[in-house]
Amino acid sequence: MSSNPNVHAALIRNRERLHGRIALIGAADADFLPQLAPEGLVVTDHAGLYQRLGNVPGWTAHFGYYALEGGIGEVDTVVVFMPKAKAELGVRLQLAVSLLRIGGQVLLLGEKREGIASAVKQLKLLVSSPVKVDSARHCQVWQATVDTPQAPPTLDDWLTWHPVAVADTAIDVAGLPGVFSNGRLDDGTAVLLETLAECPLQGPVLDFACGAGVIGAWLQSHGLDDTVDGIDVQAQAVACARETYRRNGARGAILEGDGLDVATGRYAAIVTNPPFHSGVRTDTSMTERFLAQAADHLSAGGELRLVANSFLPYRELIKRHIGPCDVLRQDGRFSVYRAKRH
Repeated sequence: MSSNPNVHAALIRNRERLHGRIALIGAADADFLPQLAPEGLVVTDHAGLYQRLGNVPGWTAHFGYYALEGGIGEVDTVVVFMPKAKAELGVRLQLAVSLLRIGGQVLLLGEKREGIASAVKQLKLLVSSPVKVDSARHCQVWQATVDTPQAPPTLDDWLTWHPVAVADTAIDVAGLPGVFSNGRLDDGTAVLLETLAECPLQGPVLDFACGAGVIGAWLQSHGLDDTVDGIDVQAQAVACARETYRRNGARGAILEGDGLDVATGRYAAIVTNPPFHSGVRTDTSMTERFLAQAADHLSAGGELRLVANSFLPYRELIKRHIGPCDVLRQDGRFSVYRAKRH
């Protein structure tokens, strides 16, 4: 997960505006918190960052935007960082206003390229008269006072459903703002599922970077008579995967984690459609780290099935870390790799 030094620098430059009990929503770094205040609440949807934030003395960390255990209506200043997914901003703003006491203030920070101008329009729907208080290094800081209380966001209020059908097998998939491919089946996963129909796996299975739980629920609906555990780094994805499993009667544990460290035991197969972006940059570091660890979680002769954009250099990495690697499907966009553990 990448942090935005420009936005963090803008907040530090405006730290005199932070007063009373403080909360941050969407901060992407733990190291700068002591520069802001000795204590506060910080909300993140990233499992790895959540662990690091929990180690900052004086600060309380919460994973995800829903079901906060305390602080509603009790905070004096809430800082909201722009999310990568614009649809996610509405949830962050609703949470921010629900945390604030009447008369408390919200600070909205972001870069122009992140869409801060359109974000201010959303802010105006919840508060009156936002004012731009700083603009530098392509960043803007907007400030507003809350005069109307707001209920906190709930999973039921924001949860949506959409159908997915591949190889005569249909499931219902949960969605939340910010989840990858929300509301549709992404093309890479579709190709992967087609190969799973043509060349079935043995279980138990681990779905790494499971997203909304599509692969696990589909595999079991298609006839896999075993569990499919899932791991994802994002709070919304974890929540969606659990709901997708519940709706479709799928079996398996959905775990929150930044990598395979949270997995226990070994699997007959691991499947994945791993992310390769950090913001707008191509970033394969998470997949490279996953491949280096995957063999430790595969049984002898166990199979890795991975789909990725064809331009990404994964085949040699898979051969190095897992074993002999075949290409099951390849077109102008995607490649599906299959490898058996050494």
